[in-house]
Amino acid sequence: MGKVCYSLPLIYIHSKGDLVAFSIVGDEAPSFTLSNQRGEMVSLSDFQGKKNVVVYFYPKAMTPGCTVQACGIRDSYSEFNDLDTVVIGVSPDSVTRLVKFEDKQELNFILLSDEDHSVIESYGAWDLKKFMGREYMGVLRSTFIVDKQSKIVHVMAKVKTKSHHEDTLDWIKQNLG
Repeated sequence: MGKVCYSLPLIYIHSKGDLVAFSIVGDEAPSFTLSNQRGEMVSLSDFQGKKNVVVYFYPKAMTPGCTVQACGIRDSYSEFNDLDTVVIGVSPDSVTRLVKFEDKQELNFILLSDEDHSVIESYGAWDLKKFMGREYMGVLRSTFIVDKQSKIVHVMAKVKTKSHHEDTLDWIKQNLG
């Protein structure tokens, strides 16, 4: 299984008083090739010249927040499709866990497994997190909108799981639609 990942210079955005590094709007999106929930290899370049791509990073499949977020995208699939946009969810979960997540929630979009988090890191979405007094490295829930020319056109550094699909669709309609 080959994995290809190239990183970009990063921009720092304030998030709750902390500095968080994210890929820069206007630069080419870091390319990647990862296994999807069915074990098939998917590359960002598969969509170049054809579709806008929403690449969203989430911490863990089948957890409450990630499920709410994924189900919102599932229910909005036709709207994304009408806007020439494909949605790709990326997490450090195994392919086995992703297929269970897809089946349980009847998901209809691409989920990618990044177990070594190299792609997540290349987008700047892997950083120190704090929860209940504990510090650990983990996924920063974030979204990158990539246009048909593979340029990052928008970064959503703070994502609300309940409205993520609506917020993303609104931005695409106003700027790419």
